[in-house]
Amino acid sequence: MTSATPDLARTGRAEAGRRGYWHRLGGRSIYVLAGFPLAIVRFVVLIVLFLFGVGTAVTFLGLPVLAGTMKVARGFAAVDRARLSRVQGWPARRPAYVGGHPHTRVGRMLAPLRQGQSWADWGHGVLGLFPAVLGFAFTLLWWAGTVAGLTAFAYIWILDRTTGYEGLGTLLRISDAWQFDAAINTAAGLIFLFTLPAVVRGCAELEAALARAMLTSDRVADLHGRVSDLTQSRDAAVSAEAQALRRLERDIHDGPQQRLVRLAMDLSSAQRRLAKDPSTVQPMLAEAITATRETLEELRALSRGIAPPILADRGLRAALAAVAGRSTVPVDLAVDIPDGEHLPLMVENTAYFVVAEALTNVAKHSAATRCTVEVRRTGSHVQVVVGDNGVGGAHTAKGHGLAGLTERLRGVGGLLAATSPVGGPTVLTAELPLQSSQNA
Repeated sequence: MTSATPDLARTGRAEAGRRGYWHRLGGRSIYVLAGFPLAIVRFVVLIVLFLFGVGTAVTFLGLPVLAGTMKVARGFAAVDRARLSRVQGWPARRPAYVGGHPHTRVGRMLAPLRQGQSWADWGHGVLGLFPAVLGFAFTLLWWAGTVAGLTAFAYIWILDRTTGYEGLGTLLRISDAWQFDAAINTAAGLIFLFTLPAVVRGCAELEAALARAMLTSDRVADLHGRVSDLTQSRDAAVSAEAQALRRLERDIHDGPQQRLVRLAMDLSSAQRRLAKDPSTVQPMLAEAITATRETLEELRALSRGIAPPILADRGLRAALAAVAGRSTVPVDLAVDIPDGEHLPLMVENTAYFVVAEALTNVAKHSAATRCTVEVRRTGSHVQVVVGDNGVGGAHTAKGHGLAGLTERLRGVGGLLAATSPVGGPTVLTAELPLQSSQNA
């Protein structure tokens, strides 16, 4: 988004440069002249509403009035951005209105008061009156001077023939006085004409500069967008972590914990029988040893889902090879990362989790006979692509199997895209940013 804006600006300037002289001059003149009455209305409405809201702030009425004032200011700002887009030749950027995520009716009603851009819109509505008045006065004066000067011979000749015109030439007792006055006025008109484009452009740019700074500031918009992205990533990371902990707790409760309880009961029973009937203890101990081994295997499987030792020891390539080797569906694995090379820890853990979870879903739900896993590093991202020839129908909507993967990826600033028409095939594409992980 940020990189696209300079491209639009360059394209817009190039197109503006190809416009005709009168087209540019007329567009800027209309922008300035029409901005004056709009600025007066905007100033009066916003000031009156703001003062009324401040005056009634001691009551419950004041805050809703101020919030409504910010919404009105946003409406005026939308009009000014549309005018700015027209005069500059490329779309004016609309910044993000970031101010938290209220969940109550009162919070949503008062949300504009917490949005910095809403206050910037209001400030532009008030401060914009001053360049609008200045630009209107100079633009109107230069246009009037140009038109009056260039038509001087016509109207002074008419006045001389109809009303007995007397001017500077008459006072100086110059013969053909009206021609002298017409020549002077025409010379002044030519000066106005030659300087008109610069004056109109300066007035338009003065008004547009304030609009860009307060209504379309790239830096402010980028900061707002970054804050919004970080907030969403944080919420997604917290949600993904909570889901992972709940699933781990459920898996431990349903698996190793039950086995350990049973093992404790068997050992207690064997201890009681040891003195009375030692011959029956041997089978019980054999069963206990088997249960212990099964519990250890289950704990190892759970630990592999969190952070397998092979990932820390040998890197992502070896860890994914181990996951693919355990899959019940044949996997064609292609990892474009050298064996032993380590990526940022968060990227490795997330990529491993994505592949492991995707292969689990393939084995459980897809009825696939073949699966492919591709991991490649593309510039500042790591891309993970998992495909299968199963029945399809997978999607990332909330409440479905891939929702957890989506949340996990959003938590690290990544994205997940799923293509899975009914009947297959299914292709999952995950992109993980390297830069943000390294900064973290």
